[in-house]
Amino acid sequence: MSRIDYLRIYADADGCSHFEIQTVGLETKDYAPPAPPLNTSALASADNSLFLELPVGWYGDWHPTPVRQWLILMSGECEFEAGDGERAIRKAGDVVMLDDTMGKGHQTKVLGKVAVRMAAIHFS
Repeated sequence: MSRIDYLRIYADADGCSHFEIQTVGLETKDYAPPAPPLNTSALASADNSLFLELPVGWYGDWHPTPVRQWLILMSGECEFEAGDGERAIRKAGDVVMLDDTMGKGHQTKVLGKVAVRMAAIHFS
């Protein structure tokens, strides 16, 4: 079975954020006939979607996510820091789930000389 790994940023009961690697399983399905079958995840409802661009040098000090959301990085590279001090670098092609809607939140910093462009998918 194919899968997609992603970084989840979540808050514990005390509001401190942490990282964990999660996995979405993919199963072969007849998704878009007459095209051949391909691997898909289970369907999930979304509330809204938008594109974001974090300019070169952008830094977001401690903040919780305003809504549970998937971030799919399309360009650039950024570093996330969790409340427990752990850091993770993500780049174009990576997926992050922001689930730290309470507490101190996380920090985000754009690395390098390329703006970070992302698709954000909001869900409940």
